[in-house]
Parts: sequence; C-alpha cells; structure tokens
Amino acid sequence: MDETPNNGCSLNLNGTPLRARASGSLWLPDQRTLIVSDLHLGKAERHARRSGGLWPPYENAATLSRLEAEVEMLCPDSLVALGDSFDDNACIDGLTDRDRGRIVALAEGRRLIWISGNHDPLPTTLPGEPMDEMSLGSLTLRHIAVETETGELSGHYHPKATIHARGRRISRKCFVFDKNRLILPAFGAYTGGLDVLNPAIASLFDETAEVILTGETVLRTPFKRLRQLAA
Repeated sequence: MDETPNNGCSLNLNGTPLRARASGSLWLPDQRTLIVSDLHLGKAERHARRSGGLWPPYENAATLSRLEAEVEMLCPDSLVALGDSFDDNACIDGLTDRDRGRIVALAEGRRLIWISGNHDPLPTTLPGEPMDEMSLGSLTLRHIAVETETGELSGHYHPKATIHARGRRISRKCFVFDKNRLILPAFGAYTGGLDVLNPAIASLFDETAEVILTGETVLRTPFKRLRQLAA
C-alpha cells in the first residue's frame, strides 16, 4: 500500500494521464478538464419531500464549496459532472437562488458539461451542455460503466473500500481502476458508498485493478489485496 500527498495519485488510462485527487475529483492535465461524479445536490430536500424525515440541509453548500475549491486550485478549461448531479428532477427547480448562483459562477469562463444519470435529467435551466455521454480524446465519459467498453470513465456505484493500516480499520470513498476503466467515487456530501468487493463493482475489473482511497492521506492499494484481506 502506498501513501501519497493529498494532491492525489497519477495514473494512465488508454494513453491518457489522469490524477485521482484526494477530494474525489479526477484531473486530466493534458485536457485541463476536471471531472466529478454523483454530486446528488438536493438529497436532503428530496428525503424530506418523500419521507418527511429532516436531515441537516447543508449538503448543497458543502458539496459546492468542495467543488469551488477544486476549480479555484486547478482553473480547469472544462468541468464535467458525470451524472446524478441532482437527486431527482425536482431538486433542480428546488435550488436556492444562492446555490443556483454558485453553479452559474462555476460555469463562467469554462465549458460545463452535465452527463445524464439514473437519478437526474439533463438540466436545461442551468448553464452548461447536457449530454448522455461524451468522448474526450481516447476516453469515453458516461454515468454507468459498460462491461465491454475500454478507456471508460464513469460513476454511479459510489465505490468505497476498507483497509487495515497501522492497526486501524480505514473505510473511505475510493477510485477503482484497471487498464480498461476507472470508476469515480461520489463527490456529494451526503452520498453513501458500495464496497468495491460487491460483485456489482468487482465484476467490472480484472486482476490488475487498483484502488485509491480518498481523504487527507491518499492510499493506493491493489484490488487483490482487498480480496485477500476479506477472505
């Protein structure tokens, strides 16, 4: 297992250099493109609307603050949201003026692309370009992985991993990748996770796969090591 500084880990997919950042964003330096997935803006509002339960209504502010910090640090030419940017259709209309203004500001001076997800539509009342999927150099960007594809970036599964290091059990959101694809962690503040050993995720990757745990110290480890620890 390798520890790296909190600016992330470098890797290469289908000939394209990538940097998996501690925040859970993915940076493509050659294209000056910042990618995030599964923002799930409006999750607390949707939960209250559908079940009546109240969660602290801070997830939009927290998620947008983290995204603004990434944009300020990297100054991307393009910002791509890989689907499930909103928790459902009504969450777009339910944005406060302040949150809507922050999204407008994120789009200023750069290309903003919304990839559709299974939770959200393609937004038409916000700045940016709506797409079902897109090509970026040698890569294909979509929300849900397609098993037969190569050079693919996706989200959807909210991957997380648990490791044992220095006598501690550490469970965090993570990237998971092999020579064919990379799945991003959920960037949203109130998003849960699915263990990478779950067959829904594990079946998409071969024995060369690796996992990068996000957080203050980025941890990179072979996928097979997680399997061995779980056996």
